[in-house]
Order: sequence, then structure tokens, then C-alpha cells
Amino acid sequence: MSAGSSTAKMRLVVVVEDSGDCAETLQIALETMAGFEILVCLDDRDLWPILERDSARVAAVITDLHLTQSDGFAVIRRLRGDARFEHIPVVLISGDSDPRLPEVALARGASAWFPKPYSPAAVRRKLEELVCEDEVCEDEVC
Repeated sequence: MSAGSSTAKMRLVVVVEDSGDCAETLQIALETMAGFEILVCLDDRDLWPILERDSARVAAVITDLHLTQSDGFAVIRRLRGDARFEHIPVVLISGDSDPRLPEVALARGASAWFPKPYSPAAVRRKLEELVCEDEVCEDEVC
């Protein structure tokens, strides 16, 4: 989009990541997705005002499992427990080495799971699949 284009029509991907380096890596990998604005929250307390204000524009949430004030499972639980947000895909990222984590994450409502270190390109591809799964997209994202 050009600098003069309105971001009001752009869909949002919200990244909840308390590691600045990881958040920046994801933002760089995702920022070229046509029609999407990437917002980074360093903790989940910043996510909820965004959802309240812009829920119709939020296309997906990417969250780390371990956050400073909370965790990714709490984010998922709160999203899945609210009818306004339960449809939003959630990608969970974690550095944990527990081999059961992918199964647990999906059982708790994550739409996808990635272990750290992860491929930002793989996260982007999965995100593109998730946000275009049930709709006809009009741009090159899908």
C-alpha cells in the first residue's frame, strides 16, 4: 500500500512477544503481506485494547508461550472464551522442548504451533493459510 493509503481497511496481525529480537524478526517477515498491518505487543495486556477497538480487523494473533506477565495459553483461553474473538486464528511459538507441547497447544485452541528457533518464512506461510482458509482473498497473500 502506498503511504497515502488508509490503514483502516487493512487487516491486523497482532504479535505478542516480549523478546524484542523475536518480535522484530516476525515483524520483518510479515510486513510485506499485502493488505495487512502488523502490530507488536510486548505483553498481552496491550493485546486486549487492540481487540476491543479493532476486533473486526484482527485477522490473527501470534503469541509466545512464555510472556512476562502471562502466557500464551492464557491468551488462547481468553480469546476462545469470548464469542467476539473465538474465530481468530492463534499461532503459538515456544522455546520449550517438551515433545507433548504441540499436541497440548492444539488441544487448548492454538491454530498452529512453532518451536523456537523457527523459520519466520514458515510462520508467514502458515499465517497466510490460516487467514485465507475460509474466505476468498483478493490480493497475492492467498
